[in-house]
Amino acid sequence: MRLFDRGTWPEARRIADVLRIETVGGLLLLGAAVLALAWANSPWGDTYRDLSAVRLGPGALHLDLPLSAWAADGLLAIFFFVAGLELKREFVAGDLRDPRRAALPVAAAVGGMAVPALIYVAINLTMDGGGLQGWAIPTATDIAFALAVLGLIGTSLPTALRTFLLTLAVVDDLLAISVIAVFYTSTLHLLLLLLALLPIAVFGVLVQRGVRAWWALVPLAVVAWGLMHASGVHATVAGVLLAFTVPVRAGLAERFEHRLRPLSAGLAVPVFAFFASGVSIAGGDVRDPIFLGVAAGLVVGKTVGITASTWLVQRFTRARLAEGLSWWDVLGVAMLGGIGFTVALLIGELAFGAGSAGAEHAKLGILSGSLIAAVCGAVLLRLRNRIYRRIAAEESVDADADGVPDVYQRDPG
Repeated sequence: MRLFDRGTWPEARRIADVLRIETVGGLLLLGAAVLALAWANSPWGDTYRDLSAVRLGPGALHLDLPLSAWAADGLLAIFFFVAGLELKREFVAGDLRDPRRAALPVAAAVGGMAVPALIYVAINLTMDGGGLQGWAIPTATDIAFALAVLGLIGTSLPTALRTFLLTLAVVDDLLAISVIAVFYTSTLHLLLLLLALLPIAVFGVLVQRGVRAWWALVPLAVVAWGLMHASGVHATVAGVLLAFTVPVRAGLAERFEHRLRPLSAGLAVPVFAFFASGVSIAGGDVRDPIFLGVAAGLVVGKTVGITASTWLVQRFTRARLAEGLSWWDVLGVAMLGGIGFTVALLIGELAFGAGSAGAEHAKLGILSGSLIAAVCGAVLLRLRNRIYRRIAAEESVDADADGVPDVYQRDPG
């Protein structure tokens, strides 16, 4: 077996479409974060915090939430719905339906979560003023941000590696939301949770029968979201569960993803980033254990965890890297895996409470660690860029008359 071997040509084209949207979304996310940081640290910083605290929604339903909470609980449900669709599609109809192909990104995602968590715990156990409840903060990779870095450096990174990074990020986002549901649910109302499963089940029955009418599906999704929110489980879990009910082989998942991914990448994630990134830099302390644990977890933990897990897969399965790739490529992608943002910011607020000192230290650790990881990964992959370009040029010469490069496996269908 070859690690990072090229998959089928149709899958490569689909991944390329996803990458283009996520790259643009990552740039919007970056812009929103920079704007929030600049505003929060300007003389008008109080107006930013006042805007975040504006409450909207029906009080009778206990949904009179501040704008920052609507962004984290509401808009991110769209993000996780799209992530759930992507994960299900990859494992049901994508190249990763082959267990041998799926083993690598899953193992890398697990390693990329375990090592950062261990580093965070070690730092916060050995230093005064630590906050162990934030152990999961550095465990998630931000899909849009990581892919935006690839777009900015202009690399001709092979499709197989790009697919690996995308799938890795999706898997560890889903693992992270599972962690949120299990470890960051302070109070659980079991009856409301069971009631939330009813509209999800009805939603599933309708989509399985091919219903696509928004007037039938959206109200069910909103009710499921509201009941999940009221149950004490983070409301974004509803987005994942709804996505898992959508059939893949009938093409409905692809249609939903095509329509909602631009909304997720272009609106939901940037708006959340805007409300979550406005932290006061002047009050930061680089010696704080929460800051150090998050930053070290992202920069060191992700790189070591992803690279080591990949090496263990090839060591015990006797797999080898695909022709033309090296372990420097794997290391570069692993460094980009340390770009944690969307889910990391969400977990930080859940762990320490929005606006608390712990949450502020965690945000600074996320921003600093993500920046360092992005720079390190970009520098390494930039050095490999000339080799990637040469390989791409050689493959274009060997393309068939139908435009399908010979290096891709033909889709058996």
